[in-house]
Amino acid sequence: MHTWGSGWVLGTLQPISTLPHPLDRMRSTFRWLSAGALGLAIPFVAPRAQAVAQSAPISGIRYDVTFDSRTAPARTLRVGMTFDVGGPGMVLLSLPAWTPGAYEISNFARWVSNFSAAAGEKALTWDKLDYDTWRIRPDGAKSITVTFDYLADSLDNAMTWSRGNFAFFNGTNVFLYPEGRPTDFTATVTVKTEPSWLVTTGMKPAGAARTYSASNYHDLVDMPFFIGEYDVDSTQIVNKWVRMASWPKGALQGANRTTFWDHQKKMIPAMGAVFNDIPWDNYTTFIVFDSTSGGGSALEHQSSHLGIYTPLLVESILFPSITAHEMIHAWNVKRLRPADMVPYKYSQPEPTPWLWVSEGITDYYSDVVLARSGVTDTAGFLILTQGKIEETDATPPVALTDASLSTWIHPTDGTGYIYYQKGSLAGLLLDIMIRDASDNKKGLDDVFRELYQTAYKQKWTGFTSEQWWGAVSRAAGGKSFDEFNAKYVDGREPMPFATVLPLGGFRLKVDTIREPRLGVTSAPDSSGVRVAEVQPGSPAEAAGLRPGDYLDQVGDIAVRDPSFGEQFRNRYAKAEGTKVPVKVRRGGQSLDLQIEVRLAERTERRLMIDPAASAKAVRIRNGILKGVGT
Repeated sequence: MHTWGSGWVLGTLQPISTLPHPLDRMRSTFRWLSAGALGLAIPFVAPRAQAVAQSAPISGIRYDVTFDSRTAPARTLRVGMTFDVGGPGMVLLSLPAWTPGAYEISNFARWVSNFSAAAGEKALTWDKLDYDTWRIRPDGAKSITVTFDYLADSLDNAMTWSRGNFAFFNGTNVFLYPEGRPTDFTATVTVKTEPSWLVTTGMKPAGAARTYSASNYHDLVDMPFFIGEYDVDSTQIVNKWVRMASWPKGALQGANRTTFWDHQKKMIPAMGAVFNDIPWDNYTTFIVFDSTSGGGSALEHQSSHLGIYTPLLVESILFPSITAHEMIHAWNVKRLRPADMVPYKYSQPEPTPWLWVSEGITDYYSDVVLARSGVTDTAGFLILTQGKIEETDATPPVALTDASLSTWIHPTDGTGYIYYQKGSLAGLLLDIMIRDASDNKKGLDDVFRELYQTAYKQKWTGFTSEQWWGAVSRAAGGKSFDEFNAKYVDGREPMPFATVLPLGGFRLKVDTIREPRLGVTSAPDSSGVRVAEVQPGSPAEAAGLRPGDYLDQVGDIAVRDPSFGEQFRNRYAKAEGTKVPVKVRRGGQSLDLQIEVRLAERTERRLMIDPAASAKAVRIRNGILKGVGT
């Protein structure tokens, strides 16, 4: 997954993510009665281990999902599941608690209502085993149908959302599975909608109109759907079909659509060259543009990804950057991933210390692919990488392994997602060190090629720590990376940019900059840019700004503009002491305040090409940016 949100901290763009509070999955099997309350002395007896709940066997599983002119006004999907009962006992049907790629517990059962179970015309008795498992009494029925409504109002790429004549959904949200049974069951999905509306998914057509099939539950829930009125077209890239579906109609058209197609045509061959494989028969890029979005966020699947973007990103380098990140996940995560996450377990968190590789180094390769394919140039690579250095510098020191694990609980100190940026930087340094040790004959590409073959294609076990660091060492001719791992991956020491970057023909130039600051921390939401904090003694405090205010305009610069920080700094860099009008909303009222421009010092480390690079360092830099060896 990749998320970019537009927030402003003291006039500087920062990534923001707003996420729900996680809940742990638990099944209550005991009730405790206080012995003291009864005046009794009851000895403690340890509870016996409870058997894992298991559904009666079921087969012939068919799902149907209805979204049409009748359900759309209520922003609801009508979901049905029909199956044959193959043995005695209760049927236990569960919904997942999370979607792979979105490392958070979402508890999709919360959006379910009007659940019912029937055998033909006969209603069946059911209750809840726990909050996301329904227990059905078959009463001798051989075929059962369950139905429920699912609220489609969550604008999140891991969830289900609708608006008027359009909806998207993820299989993890709506497809029930038999509790405690193997996940290798086959199933079909039929979408019921208006005749003129479209249906797009990566699932295989099953013959009947708008009916699709999957050979196992993992594939079933890894294929999102678009339903309704939207733009869709396709082309062939490296002899594989690639589709692009975008909503709303007309939002990505003309030159912008042509440019985005051109980006994909360039990027996909460069990605395939890293792994020596194109792993899909067809690929779908799902795109949702929404004006309430503060940035861009996308979620990967094995042959697709679904992104939600502000329309302002269409002409930004971040649009192809996020796209490249999600596409690379088709190799690194959806196929090659840590052993901790093979197979996916949908009922509980699946923490791993390896998200710095699965997400962070994926993000490094998105920068590399943009450069190798010509979508951006060396300057673009430097800008993207420098942004990651700045974001890492602005975050409390944290081990990459710790940040990877902690993301499941969304820590409030800013370390919950830094494995993206810091992991990307670790990937760059490892690539340089491998190429330096091997005289540019090997690189990080070779690490992924080896693991893709051994931990995925030969036997899908996922990679372990021994396999990862072993592959890194082998690519570097036997060089040990124990110290690098201990200090910079499993430790909190500052990244060794000064010693490693010059080996790859780069260097960091340190500058001290005086720039204007407002003195607020802010983040976008559906109502605008909300002030989260006002620094004591700052110009914002003196002007009367308060936490909870919404900033609309500073001078003549719209605060919702993603380039606000840059515009503000450029406009007022030489205006210290000047009073600037600020438009604010507070409690439904519009206020006009005056804020004084003050300058503050900031140390900036600027990534640049090393003009004194050796011939070897230049070859290494070319190896990274152009995909060439010696």
